[in-house]
Amino acid sequence: MFDNHLYNLMLQITQEHKSLWRIKNNYEKDAGECPECQAFWDKMEKDKKDHINELQGLIKKHMEQ
Repeated sequence: MFDNHLYNLMLQITQEHKSLWRIKNNYEKDAGECPECQAFWDKMEKDKKDHINELQGLIKKHMEQ
């Protein structure tokens, strides 16, 4: 059984993946021709990927303990 801390990390990575999916499959398309909004969603996509990578590292570290 995982401790609550690891469980929280796993829940958060799930939420980050869901959010990234929505950004890539809905929000960027819905922004249409607005370059300012496109730039925002592009930045948000990169941020989500960075968060996912960081969470993966933390989860892996805690799973090995």
